[in-house]
Amino acid sequence: MTAGDRGSERAVAVVGAGAAGLTAAIRAAEAGAGVLLLNAHPRVGLKILMSGGTRCNVTHQVVTERDFFGGSRKVVARILRAFTPDQTLEWFRSLGVMLKLEDTGKWFPASDDAATVLEALLARCAALGVVMEAGARVVRIERQADGRYRLGIQDVTDSAAFATAARVDAPEATVNRWIEADRVILSTGGLSFPRTGSDGTGYALATALGHSLVTPIPALTPLTSADALPRALQGVTLDAALSLWVGGRKEYETTGSFLFTHFGYSGPAALDLSRHWLRAAGDGDRRVNASFAPAETLESLTDAWVDGATHAPTRSVQRHLARWLPERVAALLCSEAGVASGTPIGQVSRETRSTLLRAVLEHDLRVDGTLGFEKAEVTAGGVPLAEVDPSTLESRRSPGLYLCGEILDVEGRLGGFNFQFAWSSGTIAGRAAADA
Repeated sequence: MTAGDRGSERAVAVVGAGAAGLTAAIRAAEAGAGVLLLNAHPRVGLKILMSGGTRCNVTHQVVTERDFFGGSRKVVARILRAFTPDQTLEWFRSLGVMLKLEDTGKWFPASDDAATVLEALLARCAALGVVMEAGARVVRIERQADGRYRLGIQDVTDSAAFATAARVDAPEATVNRWIEADRVILSTGGLSFPRTGSDGTGYALATALGHSLVTPIPALTPLTSADALPRALQGVTLDAALSLWVGGRKEYETTGSFLFTHFGYSGPAALDLSRHWLRAAGDGDRRVNASFAPAETLESLTDAWVDGATHAPTRSVQRHLARWLPERVAALLCSEAGVASGTPIGQVSRETRSTLLRAVLEHDLRVDGTLGFEKAEVTAGGVPLAEVDPSTLESRRSPGLYLCGEILDVEGRLGGFNFQFAWSSGTIAGRAAADA
């Protein structure tokens, strides 16, 4: 079988039918290419359906290269300019997906249902004649002497078969059949939520074709801690500023919603910090501090306390802290500082006050790990951007191969940024592969 064999049209095989792969297939087909879209998992678009709490945060109101980490931000900016958030919004509207902007700057489908997005992408693929094969796991890619590609397929019948299938780089990863294509687009994702199909297959395929890898690590994954604090406050949410200290130096800071859980910490602030905590392994002692009053300083909190003690000296410590903290958080911090939460603020010593306020602003979360790839929204690391042409995303190591989406060493903050990179990079790769 030849991928997308339609007369004189160029044949493009897209490996991976996630956000980037579906976009690349659509763009290549729109440009006139015959397209075969191969998805390893028998179900297509599982990560799209899971994203944004099953609502699919398709993009953000403002997206710049500063929202991304990994490869060159100049290259990321170039990719984003090729297909902007405004163009994304117009594209989805043209596909029949109505969108709404939330106060956080995030764009969601008006239906609040990720299936709306997936169904629109699949319908567009069908309308363009994209041939889709789900459960077709690519385990070999070989570049032939004439510059075309052979792809070895391992057929996967169901989710159980996918979960137990041999790794691509294992000898027992047998090929059931071969197909050929003029051009190949790798959009296999990374290692996040591997049960959905992102099992690292693309990395093995890319390295077999001459690419190197920035070591993949989980990103946007919850933080773990054995400390009693998160378990005592399980379910409490508040805004917080988290700072990562490595070897006595502040390396990263982020602010956002923060959630205490039975295993540690979650919420956007914790997820955004996770990749930096993991990347800093081996660089020195790591510590994550939290400010539970991110708009305040020690001076401003001290001034507010002195003012309160002057004008309302019988007000309890807990009631005073309620201006910034949920009741349970205030009570626990009081206990740790050795002051009863019902103590009038006018009766608290200067030393105890300082200890308590520093606990509000510089609380050591005692982070000891993350929940890893199983709960990671995306993967940090992958194929370096230096190994692709920034204008086409064609491989510099294997001509006729294109890479887009999470397989590249680019990952964004939480909030629709990674989807925007998928739409943008998929657009570039799909059009370039078809035009080649």
